[in-house]
Amino acid sequence: MFFLHAPDVAQFEIWSTLPDHFRRHQRSDWADANRGGAPVDSFLEGPVFDRHGNLYVTDIPWGRIFRIGPDREWSLVAEYDGEPNGMKFLDDDRLLITDYKNGLMVLDVANGQVAPYLARRNSERFKGVNDLIFDASGNLYFTDQGQSGLHDPSGRLFRLRPDGQLDCLLDNVPSPNGVALSPDGKVLYLAVTRGNCVWRVPLMADGSVSKVSQFFTSYGPSGPDGLAVDQDGNLLVCNPGLGYVWLLNHRAEPVMVWRSPKGMSTTNLAFGGDDGGTLFCTESVSGSILTARGPHPGLALHRR
Repeated sequence: MFFLHAPDVAQFEIWSTLPDHFRRHQRSDWADANRGGAPVDSFLEGPVFDRHGNLYVTDIPWGRIFRIGPDREWSLVAEYDGEPNGMKFLDDDRLLITDYKNGLMVLDVANGQVAPYLARRNSERFKGVNDLIFDASGNLYFTDQGQSGLHDPSGRLFRLRPDGQLDCLLDNVPSPNGVALSPDGKVLYLAVTRGNCVWRVPLMADGSVSKVSQFFTSYGPSGPDGLAVDQDGNLLVCNPGLGYVWLLNHRAEPVMVWRSPKGMSTTNLAFGGDDGGTLFCTESVSGSILTARGPHPGLALHRR
């Protein structure tokens, strides 16, 4: 891959690691399907901060939600029969979860109760939902990845409107994963993991999408996963398999790349810290949270 200017390279630091007493050294259904049956003690995803500086993360194979306080202490918020992945806050008390096994679920962070939010579409189960984001109008965009890929480009991008109307915007994606919105909300960026790229999805005024294009092309054994946008409109792309997080400008040129010091599975990220300018990235295989300073604060996330 050729770039006119080589990106600056930096290394993440390890901010916190899942304590040993929470690790499970045993097989799971998720590991049988995704890791060839090898024991997986955890697989962290879905980082999101609350208003008090607590970081919430999911643990996919064991159906767990953890809270990490500003003091870096871990606590178990919920454990249930599911495979939770992405999370966003609905309000101060409830987290909306994309659960591969169950569809959209909602968690009451005070009592740890998990309940269905949108389990099916017209009585049909989803393939396996993955990540989500709200826009300023309360529309929810979420991906339905399942086992789609270049062999089966049937992954979907949905929009759930505040009135409950569910629209399928794309149904031809080879592994839709992370989602992020441009600062003006007119473009949705879509990570296409098994296509090893990021799509640019213009959101039209009439509610449709048009002129969807390939914005960025990556490489390596696993393609883009979690996405985020900073206040300057730059796109941040987690690239597990490489252990990178790319910072791309508006022309999709890499301006900076952060590398993981422990493990290669950089899956998702959130902005945090007092000024919102610190990156927190899940390194899923080692069960670590990585951190680094970004050049710009993150774009504020909307809620319904």
